[in-house]
Amino acid sequence: MMTCEYFGICGSCTLYEKNYQKQLDFKVSKIKEDFNLDTVDIHTSAPSHFRNRAEFKIYHDDGKITYAMSRLDKKGVVRITSCSIVSQSIAAIMIPLLEALQANPILEFKLFAIEFLSSSTGELLVTLIYHKKIDEAWREEAKKLSTQFGIMIIGRSRKIKLVIENDFIHDTIMIENKPYHYKLYDTGFIQPNVKVNEKMIGWVKNKIIQTESDLLELYCGHGNFTIPLAEKFNKVLATEISKNSIKAAKENCILNHTDNITFVRLSSEELTSALKKERIFRRLEGIELEDFNFSHVFVDPPRAGLDEKSLAFIVEFDTIIYVSCNPETLKRDLEVLKKQFDLKAFAVFDQFAYTHHLECGVVLKKRKEIS
Repeated sequence: MMTCEYFGICGSCTLYEKNYQKQLDFKVSKIKEDFNLDTVDIHTSAPSHFRNRAEFKIYHDDGKITYAMSRLDKKGVVRITSCSIVSQSIAAIMIPLLEALQANPILEFKLFAIEFLSSSTGELLVTLIYHKKIDEAWREEAKKLSTQFGIMIIGRSRKIKLVIENDFIHDTIMIENKPYHYKLYDTGFIQPNVKVNEKMIGWVKNKIIQTESDLLELYCGHGNFTIPLAEKFNKVLATEISKNSIKAAKENCILNHTDNITFVRLSSEELTSALKKERIFRRLEGIELEDFNFSHVFVDPPRAGLDEKSLAFIVEFDTIIYVSCNPETLKRDLEVLKKQFDLKAFAVFDQFAYTHHLECGVVLKKRKEIS
């Protein structure tokens, strides 16, 4: 059982009264009740040190700096000296790094927040965020700090980004005993619990029977799901609105020697319009949408869920795989989809242990019409 002296004070952990198994049981029972389910596939988190990404405010008081988090009661901040949910590599560097920053007036002055991004390969990216203009003097001191701790450093202030070495780290995840390699950039969306992320991808991949048809993926990000799932299909068309994420996804395909994925920088609404031949997009130049024979669609939308147009469009597929970060919008969307689809599998993933949140995954098969 994880213990933390800030339970009940720090707003990061909102579910802390029970041990890990009891809090998970509590969350799963609510999902079963909300979705009227008898059973679900349950994928647990490590009980501590599971977050590979974290952000802390920096509190200044009488010439001293400390880490700080918003209070659970929303009345200001609580100053902390440790965090039990961050990865071991982040936990180990937090205090030594803070002491080094404290001792350096250029790096300490008007430091507002620190973001950490760690990888299973041992790399660590630290972003220092300032309420001041950072310059070449800052860069020189940050280079020394980077060498001292063997880390990548990014400095950010208004409209300024200074990079010491790299603005990404390399990560390797294991899916069904096979390694997949990724570049994780500081600005891209990244699943914060790497081990649960592996379980999410593995569960989805396991639910797909090898096929000669094609996959459409909406909200593909940096290719987190796309690259492992591509092995199950002839071709994949994957969409994402972020230009930086598309760049990362293409780089990650090269890292994994994957050549059957076409990435397109379109929103789900725009792609829906293109596939319905309602609009022509210059970003689709050279891509023949008619060449794809889609049987599956995979969606991992933001908390708002699917927009009405995309929801109406995906009912044309035989199989829908939907990973959701918001059970409320998933339930709303399922009310529409279950009119034509049967629910074949439902899973929960404890991405954010010690909170009330659960990620969900569902597999839907189109109901055959009775003649």
